[in-house]
Amino acid sequence: MSKSSNFWVIGGEFGSMNFHKLVEGSAQVRGPFKTRKEAEECWKEVSEESRHKAGVRFSIVEEPSRVLA
Repeated sequence: MSKSSNFWVIGGEFGSMNFHKLVEGSAQVRGPFKTRKEAEECWKEVSEESRHKAGVRFSIVEEPSRVLA
């Protein structure tokens, strides 16, 4: 058995600088990525594309590991 998890890049435009609530329709989900490095490359790309927008933020999240039979 081996463990497997996926990485995702999630985010979008937030309604205020406290980054609690996304603007409706702005949510983005990219992935899944098999490695954190792949997710980091995507994160860098989407962050660079939106760097001129102060209210846009992206994060990398990891799914909980699953045991594969």
